[in-house]
Amino acid sequence: MKGGSHSRQHILIVDDESSILELLSTFFEKKGYHVTCFETGAEALDFLESHMSLQKTDSTVDIMVLDLFLNEEDGLEILSQARELKPGLPVVILTGMGFDDEILKEAQSRGARGYVSKTLPMNQLLMEVHRALDY
Repeated sequence: MKGGSHSRQHILIVDDESSILELLSTFFEKKGYHVTCFETGAEALDFLESHMSLQKTDSTVDIMVLDLFLNEEDGLEILSQARELKPGLPVVILTGMGFDDEILKEAQSRGARGYVSKTLPMNQLLMEVHRALDY
């Protein structure tokens, strides 16, 4: 995405750590994105379902950044449900556990367009979001 063409794209961020949500929200808002955050996958899925019929507005979700390991939810299952609700939705998986080839393959088979470790610099996540949106 060049020249600010992403300037009001809407990112839905799902992570069970409020400090991560705050950090990512601030980071993406400074980059010009509209950001909505949830600590549970169930809340995010409810939000997606209630905003599916909206046309291109700030409420329409353009991409989801999803933590793989949520408190009592399986990020891969949330990924599958999100893609059922909105089949074209780009999803980038975020993990604090590092890379695992098996999980990466499973995430890709369920429709994830990216997989980023929380230990990488924020710009790496931004690049992965840009790549997923340009896909």
